Amino acid sequence: MGALLRFFSKNALFAFFVFLQLVAIVLIFSKNSMQQSFIAARTAAFNSWVSGYIDEGTSYLKLKQINEDLVTQNKALMLELYGKDKVAKPNFRKVYDTIGGGQIYTFVDGEVVFNSINRRDNYYTINRGRLQGVSSNMGVIAPKGIAGIVINTTDNYSLVKSILSVNKIKISASLKKSGYFGTLSWKGDDTRTMTLSDIPKYVPLKVGDTVVTDGKSSIFPAGILVGTIAGYEVDSKTGFWDISVELSEKIGKLSKVFVVRNLKKSEVQKIDDSLKVQIKKDDQ
Repeated sequence: MGALLRFFSKNALFAFFVFLQLVAIVLIFSKNSMQQSFIAARTAAFNSWVSGYIDEGTSYLKLKQINEDLVTQNKALMLELYGKDKVAKPNFRKVYDTIGGGQIYTFVDGEVVFNSINRRDNYYTINRGRLQGVSSNMGVIAPKGIAGIVINTTDNYSLVKSILSVNKIKISASLKKSGYFGTLSWKGDDTRTMTLSDIPKYVPLKVGDTVVTDGKSSIFPAGILVGTIAGYEVDSKTGFWDISVELSEKIGKLSKVFVVRNLKKSEVQKIDDSLKVQIKKDDQ
């Protein structure tokens, strides 16, 4: 206290000057509406800036939670679309496919860690492998449609052949409205579309018609969305429709995926193999 008194006694003139400045500032801002408006505007701008950052952080956390909720909802929708939940396993969920001839499927969710769409034969990697029950020749679907087929696995990762692979992948698909089925393939010229062939030209079509998997293979369940018809013409060589299908899933933006395992695949494969042998005999 004594030191403070000595300071003021030695610097009385300076202290009095500072006191007058503080009084002047108070009088200016208490009487001058323009200055008050200026301070209020700057304060509001600062508050808005701080609130914006807080809102962005809150929105990010909410978005992350929404994404996780969507994955859970997608699993639930699969159960509704492809059958009833009979048995639950740690990673896979068992589903009875009442649409595709009573085959039994399980699904496990994963994420894409690498993807390519600029080659004639494209591939991507997912963070699920043998330890999670994934093996070669399992189908991979995304929230909005089909995405590829597993071709190789390690303990925790799998290499997937993208549906954007020229002559490497042929998928059995059908017109949802009429039920006529054909072969779906990629010509390599547009990552947004695939071609559905082998549909007789007498089958009525229109742009916007829905195309889905037909469940006739052992890889994909029936009824999974492929896309919609973007255009069509008669193939002069075959006399069948050549249908351009706009994919419902943007393969270049893949993030969340689901691996599909058919628990009756070995039985279905035996029948397919015997059919091929019979056709070969008939052709001789």
